[in-house]
Order: sequence, then structure tokens, then C-alpha cells
Amino acid sequence: MAEEVGMFRVQQTMGSVLCCRCGIPMAPNAANMCVRCLRSEVDITEGLQKHVIIMYCPECESYLQPPKTWIKAQLESKELLAFCIKRLKNLSKVKLVQADFVWTEPHSKRIKVKLRVQKEVLNGVVLEQAYEVEYVVQDLMCESCSRVQANPDQWVASVQLRQHVSHRRTFFYLEQVILKHDAAARAIKIKQMDHGIDFFFSNRSHGVKFVDFIGKVSPIKSRHDKQLVSHDTKSNNYNYKYTFSVEICPICREDLICLPPKVANSLGNLGPLVLCTKVTNSIVLLDPFTLRYTFLDAEQYWRAPLKALLTSRQLVEYIVLDVEPVSSEVNVGSSKYGLADFQVARMSDFGRNDNIFTVRAHLGHLLNPGDRALGYDLYGANSNDSELDKYKGLNIPEVILVKKSYDEEQRRRRGKNRQWKLKSLNMEVDDTARGRVDEEKLIEEFEKFTFDVEEDKELRSNMSLYKKKDYQPSDTASMTDGEDVPLVPLEELLEELGLSEDGEGMSE
Repeated sequence: MAEEVGMFRVQQTMGSVLCCRCGIPMAPNAANMCVRCLRSEVDITEGLQKHVIIMYCPECESYLQPPKTWIKAQLESKELLAFCIKRLKNLSKVKLVQADFVWTEPHSKRIKVKLRVQKEVLNGVVLEQAYEVEYVVQDLMCESCSRVQANPDQWVASVQLRQHVSHRRTFFYLEQVILKHDAAARAIKIKQMDHGIDFFFSNRSHGVKFVDFIGKVSPIKSRHDKQLVSHDTKSNNYNYKYTFSVEICPICREDLICLPPKVANSLGNLGPLVLCTKVTNSIVLLDPFTLRYTFLDAEQYWRAPLKALLTSRQLVEYIVLDVEPVSSEVNVGSSKYGLADFQVARMSDFGRNDNIFTVRAHLGHLLNPGDRALGYDLYGANSNDSELDKYKGLNIPEVILVKKSYDEEQRRRRGKNRQWKLKSLNMEVDDTARGRVDEEKLIEEFEKFTFDVEEDKELRSNMSLYKKKDYQPSDTASMTDGEDVPLVPLEELLEELGLSEDGEGMSE
């Protein structure tokens, strides 16, 4: 401001004084001593811990936070740094400014942390100093891991997942969701049963947490029981085994449902014939003739359980002869649909007779004349559904289209040389008479599940797909396969990481 009006301003300079100990010039401070002399005079790290012993469980990769808490942390992670700082005593006497790891050999059983602290010393002067703390890592198995090592079959909590349907599509999907979120990391054993999967845990809280996770991705109802294993009369300690029975809703994607009259009225006279288009922690029901839809959560479903009139195993292939759009493309939930009138004929009747069906469906945005579609044949179906009989004078359509169909031969040929793969849980197979699973049936159902993964982008978003290391594109397959066959884009695939043989790095 003074320069703008042309006024003279005196330049201020900082004076210097001599250090009272070594005599070098320095900026004045309250102690009249330079930083080097202050550090030789005062050590602010005196009384702080420089060596600490920490306990580490090599089985579950967790550290002991006294007295009994085990904290899971990776090397040089934020969680491990916070754990190491909390283990230091008398750190409240100084002000912590910065903390960093110092590199050590991974197998040296040593962790070094460099701390920078501040403290007020002579006459209000604040001194800053850095020092290293060495942590000696000693192996000690936690209680749950030691119990597992002593007896691998000794479990405390068991979660029994069951779904009473004729296929395992739901469990293939749940397996991928569990792997993506690492929800079964604390399971000591996983067993594949006839109508479900059993998970065994060494702690009741792990089982409760797993049941809560399943409830967030699927509509379930659960109950739990406990059985007394042992009782110490002197210390009054009881040991129980806990069993959680979890039943998954039997309604699956693409199922045709006839809503009971009371349920249809409570949903605003929806349906009564509706399709299940999506199953998460709620069920999405769509009326394919009006594009009206609704959501049913687990509580609403189990209050009045629904039964599938026809399932995806009873889908029939049709060929589209003509399409007449009724409405433009609309968003229903997170999916897009378009209402249209179709003329279709069964592929099995094509060329044999002149049976042509006219039907309204929600696939007007997807199907064109000449395309194939999968649907439910109500014209030739013999359904003995009590809920359907309650509707007097209901005009039942001859065909209900569900989804677009692709050449299965081309898809199977492409499936043998896919560029992606799915991981699987390490499961034991129950060999008892009740738990025996047909291997060929499993392979066939898993192949159909991979077709669903290729078709549905929203389904893929809840799972992790990995690139195949040994994938080699086939020129003949690409020439013979149709362009319309759905594929998984390369940008959606993940690189699979693993330890290299020499142990010096990571290999893809």
C-alpha cells in the first residue's frame, strides 16, 4: 500500500545472535541455543519405547491386541501402522507428527517404524526429532486357529444354506458373490450338499455375520438352535454348538408366477401372471403385458410365500415371425423394456404345421423378425395350480415370452474356448446317499449359468471374472460363430495374480 502512494518504507531485517554454547550465528529463540546444541542438551525421545514385541498368528494373518483381541492386517498397511502406534507406551508425552514404515526383509520377523515427534523444551522452545521403533514379531496361534489345528473337524457354528428347487443356479451365483466379497474367509470347512451348501465356522459370531451377508444378497428366512457340548461345573462355563438353518426363497429369475388374489390386490391388482426378472435381497415381479412392476422384500414374501407356476427348465424355443411395436422403450427399474405384439411359432412345429400364436410381450426393444425367443407354452401346458383356478374368466395367453434365445450349438462351441473363467470355493462333496450330486447334471447346469453370465451385464457386476492365462483365440470359431452371440467384454475381466515360483514377485 505504501509503494502504491509513493511513500518510503523501511526494509525490516531479522537480527541474529550467537549460540551460547557453540557461538555460531543463529536466529534468536527463547533458549539462545542452536538446534544442534539443543538436541545434544535435551533428548525428547528419552523414556519412549524403542523395542516392542508383538504376537502374530501365521494362520489367519492377524496380530494380538492385548488382552484378547486379534486384528487382521497386511504388511505396511494403514491398519498395521495404527496397531503399531497403539502398542507404544508414554507416546502421549510428545506430539506425534509423522509415522512411516522402514523397509525390512519380509522373513526377518522385524517391523520398523520411523516416528517424528515434537515436544516443548527449554523456555517454550518446540523441538522436533525423529527416531525408529523396532517391533519383534513372535508367532502365536490364536484360539480359533489352534482349535482348528488340533482338530480340523471341530466347529462351533454351522450355517446350512438350502433352496428347494430342481437346479443349482442360485448357488452358482451365491458362490461368486461370496468369493467377490470374501464372505467365507473364516469358514474352516465348506461342504456341498444335495439341495445346498454347509459352512462351518470356529466362532458363533462368524456364523451370524455370514447369515447377515446372505440376507443382504438373497431373500431368506433363518432359525438357529444350539446343542450343549460340555459344561464345567467349577467355573460354570458352557460350550455349545450352534446351527443356523437358512432357507432361500424358491423363486428364481425367469420363473412364471401366478399371484394369489389377495397378494395381487395388495400390489394394486398386478398380474396375476407375472415374471420374476431379478432376485437380490428383494424380488422384482414384472407384468409382461403392461410393464407394471413391483418389489417384494423378504418379509413380504415369507408373509405370503409364492409358488412358481412354471420354471426356466420348462422354457420352449419360438421363432419370431412378425413384430408390431406398441410403446416406445421404457426403463423398468434398472432394465429396459419395450411393449410389442409378436407373431411366433414353436421351433418344434416350424415347417410341420401352421400353428401361429399372437402374443404381447415386453421384449419389443430386443426382438426382430427372424430372431429366436424362449417362452412358456401355456397352450400345451397342463398346469394344476390352485391359485390360477381362483380367477374365474381369466383370459390366459397361449405364450408368454421371457428372453431372447441364441444358437446353443454356437454358444457351446464358443464356450470351449472362452477368454474368461470363474473361481470356485474349496468345497467338499457329501458322498452320502442323501447328499450325492450328479456330476453330469452339475456340469450342464453350470454351462447354462455361464450363458446367463454372458447375457446379463447386471448379473456380471456382482461377480469377478478373470482372464484365462492360456487363452488362444480360434480363427475357425470366430468365423463360424454368429455375430449376435453375447460376449463378455475384455475390459470387464480381471488379471489373476499369484506368487511366482521363485517367490521374488507376482505373476499374472
